[in-house]
Amino acid sequence: MTFSLDFRVHSEVGRVRQNNQDAAYASPHLLLVADGMGGAAAGDLASAVAATEAGSSDRRLGDDHLLEHMAGIMQRANDRLADLIHWNLDLDGMGTTFCGAAFSGTMLGIAHIGDSRGYLLRDGELQQLTHDHSWVQSLIDEGRLTPEQAASHPHRSLILKVLNGSDETEPDFFELEVQAGDVVLFCSDGLSGLVSDEELRTLAGGEDLDEAVARLAALANANGGYDNISLVLARVVPQRDDLDARPGVLAGSALEREIPKVVPDDGPGYPEPPEAVNLDHGSDETARYAPRDTKRRWAPVLAALVAVLLLLGGAFWAVRLYSASRYFVAAANGHVAIFNGLPGTLLGRPLHRLVEERDTLVEDLPVHYQQQVAGTISAPDLQAATETADILAEHARRCSAERTRRDRAPAPTPGGQPTVAPLPTVPDASVPAQPSPAGPPTLLTAPSSGAAESDPEGC
Repeated sequence: MTFSLDFRVHSEVGRVRQNNQDAAYASPHLLLVADGMGGAAAGDLASAVAATEAGSSDRRLGDDHLLEHMAGIMQRANDRLADLIHWNLDLDGMGTTFCGAAFSGTMLGIAHIGDSRGYLLRDGELQQLTHDHSWVQSLIDEGRLTPEQAASHPHRSLILKVLNGSDETEPDFFELEVQAGDVVLFCSDGLSGLVSDEELRTLAGGEDLDEAVARLAALANANGGYDNISLVLARVVPQRDDLDARPGVLAGSALEREIPKVVPDDGPGYPEPPEAVNLDHGSDETARYAPRDTKRRWAPVLAALVAVLLLLGGAFWAVRLYSASRYFVAAANGHVAIFNGLPGTLLGRPLHRLVEERDTLVEDLPVHYQQQVAGTISAPDLQAATETADILAEHARRCSAERTRRDRAPAPTPGGQPTVAPLPTVPDASVPAQPSPAGPPTLLTAPSSGAAESDPEGC
């Protein structure tokens, strides 16, 4: 039996944010929510790219090509982000989640990266289809945090994987066979983070889809509306020609943000500068452009010297003022420490002061993070620096425990060697996440999955 989708799409700013960095797209063949991040680095542009690419690639497919189709959309969106960042480095740091599905009439091919979510409501039971790529979810997976604790965790907005133009996206792909009456919901964390699963189950199961969408958005706003709120709600119904003929609908930043056209590297480039023009002013005019030397030639020299001193003094004051607002994490006496200011000196005077020396030993860290601490890790404020030091302490604890476990492991037998369990996954916090009310994320950069430093021996 073949089915159709009766869908609704909604995206709004919420009660706190100044602009909408979410985007959404819905059609008879494709559903998508994208939550941009990067703030000034154009999170709204990133989500708009994802939704626009979905809209331009939308078409009806058979069951055999759904996941391939979704992978292609994600790859093209990611490539577009890479091109934009290469064209304008001010955009470096933008990224977006991607959570949606292609529909064949009997099957959903679901693609997911980030912490936007997909849900299935079937026979009155709500099931979360996707698995968050977030820091708190990794703690839940390790048994160190409960879902209830994660809901109010200060780092709940820290995401480990997004589309950001890099080559290492690693999305999740899977298929779902649909049934008549199924309700599918894709949403950003502006909804799932403020509305409970029970409330989602009750409201999404309403008979009137327009009313269900309105009530879900209203409840998220009533619970604070701290983030942009975007959702696509679709009910699986017996095949109907009128539903299959509906046009696709864009929402959110995809309607508000213009996507720049990238200038190709092999373009015509900048024009050559014009040739210099020879101006012959005659002897009288020459005198005016080249004054004769006089006994008071020291005056312009003195003025230039004063100007240089003022310039240096102003620069020194500006650097000192700027450094007072910055923080970084580096080594002090072999320990991880937090500093206020900037690394280095100016005119022989240090531009930083020690704020806190932690108990965390640098030598206990994995090799990758030892190198980062040695090179200093910048932070925009004290909270971000503290969060970075906290996560370094956790890496050191894990690494130390791993070394102890290896030291106590039995010696290799002739038949093989004892298995060494890998370290838990290290969060990729190089991906810029949306700021949460609790503050900005840490600025650590995790090693790639193929790097030697990510191996337990890297400890």
